[in-house]
Amino acid sequence: MSARVSLRIDFSSDHRLGPGKIALLESIERNGSISAAGREFSMAYRRAWLLVDELNHMFSEPLVQTRGGGKDGGGATLTKLGTEIVSLYRRIEATAAQGSAADIKALEQMLASVPQADPASPQ
Repeated sequence: MSARVSLRIDFSSDHRLGPGKIALLESIERNGSISAAGREFSMAYRRAWLLVDELNHMFSEPLVQTRGGGKDGGGATLTKLGTEIVSLYRRIEATAAQGSAADIKALEQMLASVPQADPASPQ
């Protein structure tokens, strides 16, 4: 079994940062596009754009910079702060996972056994 730590930081009741938003930011950086990042997660463009807008207003400066379409095409990239936020989040996540590894292993050992299906039995 391979349990993992999933971290969400609640700054306030309406300001949260978690694995989904970080993954979206990482995808924007990889793909250079909010719409491509949304497609990667089977997310409507509007939903992806609303999450980016939320992130851009959550911090002291925007995390994503967009370029409008046109003859040169549009796109999006992470700002310096956006890159730093992703890096800090991943460091916090790694520190939490490392610091809790022994306790997670102890929890795993306490889990109930899930019987494996007999491949010879009818389903």
